[in-house]
Amino acid sequence: MLRALAILACIWIWTSISVNGDTDADDVSALNVFYSSVNSPSQLTGWTENGGDPCGQSWKGILCSDSSVTELKLSGLGLNGNLGYQLDKMKSLVELDVSNNNLGGGNPIPYNLPLSLQRLNLGQNQFNGGIPYSISQMPSLTQLNLAHNQLQGVLSDMFGQLPDLETMDLSFNFITGDIPESFGSLSSLTTLYLQDNQFTGPIDVLSNLPLNDLNVANNRFTGWIPNQLKGINNLQTGGNSWSTGPAPPPPPHTSPPAGVPSNPGQGSGSNDSPTGGKRSGIGGGGIAGIIISILVVGAIIAFFLLKRRRRKFSREDHLEQDQPFTSFASNGINDLKSVHIASAVGPTMYKPTTDSTTFQPSFTGLRPPPTDRQNQSYEDDVFSQRIPLRKVKSLPINATIYSVADLQVATGSFSVDNLIGEGSLGRVYRAQFTDGKVLAVKKINSSSLPHQSTEGFIGLVSTISKLHHPNISELAGYCFEHGQHLLVYEFHKNGSLKDLLHLTDEDSNPLNWNDRVKIALGSARALEYLHEICSPSVVHKRFNSANILMDAEFNPHLSDCGLSGLIPDAVFQDSDSYQSSGYSAPEVAMSGQYTMKSDVFSFGVVMLELLTGRKPFDSSRPRSEQYLVRWAIPQLHDIDALDRMVDPQLEGLYPAKSLSRFADVVALCIQPEPEFRPPISEVVEALVRLVQRAKMNRRVLAGDSQGLSSRTDNKVAQV
Repeated sequence: MLRALAILACIWIWTSISVNGDTDADDVSALNVFYSSVNSPSQLTGWTENGGDPCGQSWKGILCSDSSVTELKLSGLGLNGNLGYQLDKMKSLVELDVSNNNLGGGNPIPYNLPLSLQRLNLGQNQFNGGIPYSISQMPSLTQLNLAHNQLQGVLSDMFGQLPDLETMDLSFNFITGDIPESFGSLSSLTTLYLQDNQFTGPIDVLSNLPLNDLNVANNRFTGWIPNQLKGINNLQTGGNSWSTGPAPPPPPHTSPPAGVPSNPGQGSGSNDSPTGGKRSGIGGGGIAGIIISILVVGAIIAFFLLKRRRRKFSREDHLEQDQPFTSFASNGINDLKSVHIASAVGPTMYKPTTDSTTFQPSFTGLRPPPTDRQNQSYEDDVFSQRIPLRKVKSLPINATIYSVADLQVATGSFSVDNLIGEGSLGRVYRAQFTDGKVLAVKKINSSSLPHQSTEGFIGLVSTISKLHHPNISELAGYCFEHGQHLLVYEFHKNGSLKDLLHLTDEDSNPLNWNDRVKIALGSARALEYLHEICSPSVVHKRFNSANILMDAEFNPHLSDCGLSGLIPDAVFQDSDSYQSSGYSAPEVAMSGQYTMKSDVFSFGVVMLELLTGRKPFDSSRPRSEQYLVRWAIPQLHDIDALDRMVDPQLEGLYPAKSLSRFADVVALCIQPEPEFRPPISEVVEALVRLVQRAKMNRRVLAGDSQGLSSRTDNKVAQV
């Protein structure tokens, strides 16, 4: 009997352990994919890419209830990669916290997040694109943190179904546009952080929310701060363009007829005359009515005159402060912007606006613009507009102003030893400041500023300072003293792509296939921003490997953005340094006119450089091989020839399918007819698909060399 009881007890214990340790199969599958997507890091102890028992084996960061995973907490573990594509299978997950990592790699937040979430924290990562609509379908969500990423675009009106949301942090991103009206439905919201974005418009929609903490600093908000918000305990609103003076009164009602009191009840007040208290012959009530009527009519006239005058100044202020670079609002463009570069955005690439100063220069003696400039086109005139004195005083520039003396000290009086580059617009010097900061100073040639005055240069600086993208070199400051015009940029320690490809020596490590695809994708994203995000569009005109600067992680930063307007197309046409360089599209050589399609051609040439390691024009090669494009075009669709074209420094370490798809994109970009070249957004999508396919096949490629060139020797280069 005792033996039977012991056996039954063992069976019961074994069954209990099996039940408690047998994690839901969907949860296991989703976590396996997640582990693979973050590159299987060793810090996730207990995890595995296949099978396993997260609840029974105590995987790091996993909390369970019975057999279901309810919490995934992996903050601050240095994870990189992506979240995978099966998280929505985790039906019981209430908390997802992967903050303070390097996740995203410039890709958007995945759409397929668990709808059961109550707390979602993706802050301090590298997610790009917009906020996925699936977040609006999480009815139990109470906390949402997407701060310190590279999110951009306009928020869609999707927040109406989040009645329990208490805390939302979208700070330190690139989000544009007005606050959606559906914010007004967030009836439980007590904490809202929107600082350091590019929001515009008023904040009236927040007036009736139960907020205790509100930070909207360092945006582009306008209008008045609602009185309902001024009583908030923790309110921060600095760094915006708020209207000054009292808020306008509500619109008046229809004016009463002449001689009729607007409020008859007030006619029974005191009727004493101002001189001695004697009553008027027409009665005190009549006098009071007439006086009130006159005051009402006068107030109405004064209100409309004041409103008209304020509207006039508002239009002028809008012209002064309006950002010429705003996101398109169409769903198609926003959907396209949700596809972003993989592994091309480093955690320190974006400097929040708090790192720079908003300088409002005050000049004396500036001349107003000549009246005969109104017939010029915007593209020809945008960088050379003369700004009237009143407008220059309030021109917002998010950059530091330096003196010539400061820059002379930092560059050793612009010593040749500090010269790091030279182009048609001027020389670039390395600048070492006393606080240890290193920047790059572009000293613009006076010949590059024909008919430019100081106010025209300030307009140029203001325009460039509004260009913000992780793959565009940021303007850090400027100087315009003593006839000098200097621009100060971030310094990128790894120099230009041109140097990395063509000036390698025995001590340098050649770029691997990973880096080359990442550079192509990041550079394409920079062009996409200029062509399709900025309004009006910006044509670079000088896209080449010398203008692609590399940071410490080999992330690309496109330089000289917004400067091409200093020189007309005709000058570019006559420029040997560019026309003979091999970057120029065929139509540019004939017409001298640069377009977005000519930028795409130049981008294709840079992709050829990355693929072959050759210069766009190399006079040392046989005549048939001197121009890279002419030599490459016949071979791009020949598999055997393509393998022979690849840069020998890669030593065959590249996936053959990835190489073929890369070559397909090149062939599209360098077509002779501009109308057949794709827009740069389609190039970005094609490169993103290339990266995504490579990641999905990573494990297969790691164990099977069939997908590689025959020269890989069992070594796999992954994108």
